[in-house]
Amino acid sequence: MSLVTTHVLDTAAGRPAAGIPVRLLQRDQRELAAGTTDEDGRIGDLGPDTLPPGVYRLVFDTADYLGPGAFFPEITVTFRIADSQAHHHVPVLLSPFSYSTYRGS
Repeated sequence: MSLVTTHVLDTAAGRPAAGIPVRLLQRDQRELAAGTTDEDGRIGDLGPDTLPPGVYRLVFDTADYLGPGAFFPEITVTFRIADSQAHHHVPVLLSPFSYSTYRGS
């Protein structure tokens, strides 16, 4: 399993959000990995097994999933990795006009 994983839940529909492209970036915007959420809304293999401590970003391309009137066509979650050996799960709860995130397990 990669050091960073994610999943997206569509809270308005009450189901996982499948088909959302996600990119893992370093702070300088260099792309480290990319994937697309599966039928369960998850990406379990997003990037390397280890990353040096630092600030990273997950960029969720929600435009196609939410449609042409999407209020949030893209969501960027910036987070810090302090322990390069610990698993970092960064989920997003999504609805048409809001989103939230947290450090998962």
